[in-house]
Amino acid sequence: MTSFLIAPLVAAIIVALGTGVLVRRDRRRMAPGADALLIEPQTSRGLRETRRRAC
Repeated sequence: MTSFLIAPLVAAIIVALGTGVLVRRDRRRMAPGADALLIEPQTSRGLRETRRRAC
């Protein structure tokens, strides 16, 4: 009886873990908000100035 329950349980765990991984990846790739669009150019400009000063 328990052997019939183990296979579907393992399949459900695999599907749940796979779904969790895909959701996490999708959240990382979300479109940047207004704040990020303002901050990124300033950050890259600051990095360029730092590299110039270091050389």
